[in-house]
Amino acid sequence: MSWKKAIETALSEKFKTHIKIISSHYVGGGSINDTRMIKTNKGDFFVKMNSAGKFPGMFEKEAKGLKILDSANVIDVPEPLLWGETGDTAFLVLNYINSSHKKNGFWEDFGTKLALLHKNSSDMFGLDHDNYIGSLPQSNKQHRRWEDFFVLERLEPQIKLALNSGEIDKSFVKLFDNLFSKIDRIFPDEPPALLHGDLWGGNYMTNEKGNPVLIDPAVYYGHREMDLGMTRLFGGFDNEFYYHYNKKYPLEKGWEERLEICNLYPLMVHVNLFGGGYSGSVKAILKRFV
Repeated sequence: MSWKKAIETALSEKFKTHIKIISSHYVGGGSINDTRMIKTNKGDFFVKMNSAGKFPGMFEKEAKGLKILDSANVIDVPEPLLWGETGDTAFLVLNYINSSHKKNGFWEDFGTKLALLHKNSSDMFGLDHDNYIGSLPQSNKQHRRWEDFFVLERLEPQIKLALNSGEIDKSFVKLFDNLFSKIDRIFPDEPPALLHGDLWGGNYMTNEKGNPVLIDPAVYYGHREMDLGMTRLFGGFDNEFYYHYNKKYPLEKGWEERLEICNLYPLMVHVNLFGGGYSGSVKAILKRFV
């Protein structure tokens, strides 16, 4: 069955009326997914597709993450309508969001809403299921201590992957070991926070009202500075964002320096996905701190 027929059938079953795709066209997306806007006789939808064999369960887990974020009732996210497979093609259908210009006070609103999202907590760091960070599996095995979760579920899997592929050598491992020996003294003691998990500048958009919308999450409960670190990794967030975040949910002294430690995780993900100069950025951070 073609992807169009599969999606028409799934949408028709969901809405209990005949739905036909009139047209589709590509829209901007990442390196993993084929992303399209489809026009139907019942409105527009956003569709993501990829290989079910390469990325098993990815869209189901993305849908779960969006629902978790939405349940906080703080910040807008796309609504995951349905997901499924046809042959080796996996698909996720979301409501289509018309993008517009940022409203006045956008960054104040965004910073305040992220702070409120982070006030949603859990008893444990992690999540009750694993998911993905980009195209890499992300382990969310739960731990009571942030330091244990950060080392065992975030950094060590990426270190092992990069070492096995030859992207890093044993000198990196030694630097990481030195960092791990003092990790207990780096992060302030805070409760687990509900995180987007992959909050770089490409993973938010602006809806037709000019409000922030979070997309493409890698959700878990972690230290809230992880999300803030990601916002600094590739830029794109105004200083007003951090000011109003701190106004609503103040960060402990030294947070800006700690963001570099937080970013060891996404940087190691980039080492494993793209190689190149990312390992140099990792080594530079490690040498500053150890």
